[in-house]
Amino acid sequence: AGFVNCRNVWTFGVQPAYCGPLRTLGDVLLDDSDVNESFILLDSSLAKWRYLKGAKNEPRKHKASGMTYQYTEGPLPLPDPIDRAARTILTAEGGKSPSRFKHIVQMRDGRYRRLTPRELERLNDFPDEWTAIELPDGKPMSDLKRAFCMGNALVVGIIERVARVIAREEGLTLNPAIMEAVEVD
Repeated sequence: AGFVNCRNVWTFGVQPAYCGPLRTLGDVLLDDSDVNESFILLDSSLAKWRYLKGAKNEPRKHKASGMTYQYTEGPLPLPDPIDRAARTILTAEGGKSPSRFKHIVQMRDGRYRRLTPRELERLNDFPDEWTAIELPDGKPMSDLKRAFCMGNALVVGIIERVARVIAREEGLTLNPAIMEAVEVD
């Protein structure tokens, strides 16, 4: 870990020391029967998903300069392990197109699916349906935009902990009505 201040860089070796309850990706998943078919991956797209999430060590050509370079990246799991903490949600989490960065879980019947907006809200400690709002034009926010919102959000519980530390250091009292943790079923 480290930080930069006034062009000075400090780095430290750190070890995690979290002692609270642990939550896994599996803890936030809906029952398969509650997942809309639109979130299930098409068999015809699985090869593309596997390629994008797989390890790469291949030559590529820079489009502007034409220069060839060696591109490498490590693998991401497919499916995401549901017995571990989830990876960070990115703004590109929504949509059906294959992607390296979207979370994919395996259903009981063996099919694969993307995470729903409700599951993404749960990963960030937001209440269910937090992003299910009506837009000024009267239409509901799309699943794509809801996923974008969660990829752009911060995890509520982390912000709460930071606020508590800042308040303690500054001798401030927090409004408990605002700082209540939201429980996920």
